[in-house]
Amino acid sequence: MRLLQQVRLLLNISRTDDIVRRYFVVNGFDGALTMMGMIIGFLISATDDLMIVINACLAAGIALGMSGLSSAYVSEVAERKRALSKLEEAMIVDLQETAHGDAARWVPVWIAVVNGAAPLFISLLILLPLWLSSAGLALPLPPLQSAIIVALLLIFMLGVLLGRIAGISWLRSGVQTMLIALITAALIYLITGI
Repeated sequence: MRLLQQVRLLLNISRTDDIVRRYFVVNGFDGALTMMGMIIGFLISATDDLMIVINACLAAGIALGMSGLSSAYVSEVAERKRALSKLEEAMIVDLQETAHGDAARWVPVWIAVVNGAAPLFISLLILLPLWLSSAGLALPLPPLQSAIIVALLLIFMLGVLLGRIAGISWLRSGVQTMLIALITAALIYLITGI
């Protein structure tokens, strides 16, 4: 609990709580669309081996997570150092051993973790029907179609989250993100399904 309070304090000091939310949604959306696209590709190519699908999608999810983690960390370290330097110049004082210094050091880590975890976590949720099916559990739909439905539901939920953050209709926002996913699926089928 104390750790969460400390994280909130540092995010408030650095005014980056909105950045964390944005990174979560953007990279979660990237993870969901990527997994959905890969699974549609496997569906079109009529791949029967679920382990090939799982391994390829898991590798992509890990790569998306590492990309999000490293790119956010590098860019946020630079931004936080710049912001701290400007504040130190304005105040004509060294802030390294203050809460502002702590924020400059720890906020990039927190943002990087969220940025990397979002696509990996969403990818793992989408792969769940594939794992369940490969473990012998009977699903109401074939595993690849089940995974696509999970992806669409998660994309809709990310849209709902965006709607709630923006204070607009959660339904409209969810439907908008769902339409983006459906357009993406249609493009994949048009381009690769021929």
